Amino acid sequence: MTPRYTELIPPMVTPLTARDALDVGGLERLVERLLDGGISGIFALGTTGEAPSLSYRLRRELVEHTCRLVGGRVPVLVGITDTSLVESVRLAREAADLGAEAVVTSAPFYFPAGQPELREYLEQLLPELPVPLMLYNMPALTKTVFAREVIEWALDQEGIVGLKDSSGDLVYFRKMLRLAAARRPDWSLLVGPEELLGEVVLLGGHGGVCGGANLHPRLYVDLYEAAVAGDLSRVRELSARVLALSESLYTIGRHGSAIIKGIKCALSVLGVCDDFMAAPFHRFHETERALVAERLAELGIAE
Repeated sequence: MTPRYTELIPPMVTPLTARDALDVGGLERLVERLLDGGISGIFALGTTGEAPSLSYRLRRELVEHTCRLVGGRVPVLVGITDTSLVESVRLAREAADLGAEAVVTSAPFYFPAGQPELREYLEQLLPELPVPLMLYNMPALTKTVFAREVIEWALDQEGIVGLKDSSGDLVYFRKMLRLAAARRPDWSLLVGPEELLGEVVLLGGHGGVCGGANLHPRLYVDLYEAAVAGDLSRVRELSARVLALSESLYTIGRHGSAIIKGIKCALSVLGVCDDFMAAPFHRFHETERALVAERLAELGIAE
């Protein structure tokens, strides 16, 4: 069997117009931008989507509109990461009812779980889910890694279909690739940091969940396809363009929120959606916005 989730599955931003108000028109334009760019799926309510900062009501509304707008053209995956197992299960069931094909969870955050505790958490969660589950390794934000012992257990669970790794650790990723290839060739191994997309696919990875694809989906799709084809010169060229995008737009802010602010501001400059940020963050001021517009022009990214 081959993996179900491959190529480019962008972690979609959540367009907002106010603290608890979805920018529905912007969401529609964003979904169409992604689909026109050739992406193979959409990941709603991930880190780039500011999921932990959104109300449960708004999360459900986003999933409802996203599934409606996508209309089955590509799979919709929904993040259910939460500090509460009950809320994760509730959102998973709602997402499945609304048309989501799979759900995604990182380790519960705030209380750092040991590996036996993390496995026990997944053992409780998995039977409650109505759709397949993808694991999301995000140690920078959860303080916990999905270690080998948990992944070995997960590979034996039919309902777990893959791993998105945002650790940035290529040694870890290669070890997970070897484990999955030996035991679950249908598992999807996807990378989060977009700067590693070309290398990961050349190593045998199945694609990426790249935030920059909100802005320029075709760039990332082309990079994936070049890596699959083994076109090394093209991979080098496109990887350089991906790095230029991240260095240009993700470094304008001074804090950890700079990446999401950069993406959202750029989408606003392009006329796609509002750049309102979920609390505790705020959109860029006019000085930063002007710099974003200038760098978009230098990168050749347009509506």
